[in-house]
Amino acid sequence: MKVTPPGHDERFEKKTSTNGKHFFNLKATNGQIIDTCEMYESTFGCDNGIASVKTNAPKATVED
Repeated sequence: MKVTPPGHDERFEKKTSTNGKHFFNLKATNGQIIDTCEMYESTFGCDNGIASVKTNAPKATVED
């Protein structure tokens, strides 16, 4: 089982689409949605996607 790293949990909004797939929105500090992830078959996959963003996003470069 993969454990989600701590940090900014309130910025990840988990949702279920009308076709039953799972996804999340990433929100900025002002509440604006800044990213919507791919669709996952399970909540486990969605949770792993959130964990990946938390782990890898701090190391990402920003392009303007």
